[in-house]
Amino acid sequence: MRFTPLSRNARKSGAVSGTPLECRRERFAVTWSATVALVLLPPLLAGGLCAQTPVQAPANPLDALQFLEGTWEAKTSGGSRGPTAAGTYVFRKELDGHILARHSSSDSCKGPADFDCDHHDLLYVYPEGGSLKAIYFDGEGHVIHYDVSTPSSNMAVFLSSASQPGPQFRLTYERKETAMSGKFQMHMPGQTEWRSYLEWSGPKK
Repeated sequence: MRFTPLSRNARKSGAVSGTPLECRRERFAVTWSATVALVLLPPLLAGGLCAQTPVQAPANPLDALQFLEGTWEAKTSGGSRGPTAAGTYVFRKELDGHILARHSSSDSCKGPADFDCDHHDLLYVYPEGGSLKAIYFDGEGHVIHYDVSTPSSNMAVFLSSASQPGPQFRLTYERKETAMSGKFQMHMPGQTEWRSYLEWSGPKK
């Protein structure tokens, strides 16, 4: 077999492919494209992942009690103590939103001789370990620790521990349209029913 060299015109015009120069150019183009893809692909993928999975701040457990927030009128409507009283109470977030506090005031009160019409108390609700807790103080020296649950979006139940000596306490708030009702109940050891100590209701101011 005889080898026939390419003519000068053929080499100049590039009519014949596969020459060593063209092969080097093709290999360089492929290598450069692969390098660009490897450099650009990770940032693009990362950007896509960030766009698909935005970082969200953890929800505040106190948000479940937003329906309580505001100033409410309260007028007694029942309970074993039998006072006739009216006043207001306020639920609001304090300490940069880390607790929900209740402050109350009395406008008028008439009850039995042993009923404290000059009653003052404080209630603080706070998140702990993924759940809601509350602590109650009053001017008579009472302290009650509560576990707080929300059976519905407009209802909150504060329940003290049954393992403590003495009565168990339950404080319930339920909002119906524009009015809030509440009741403070007691459960004595050995009893099967809750007994209402005080009940009240009133609209939002």
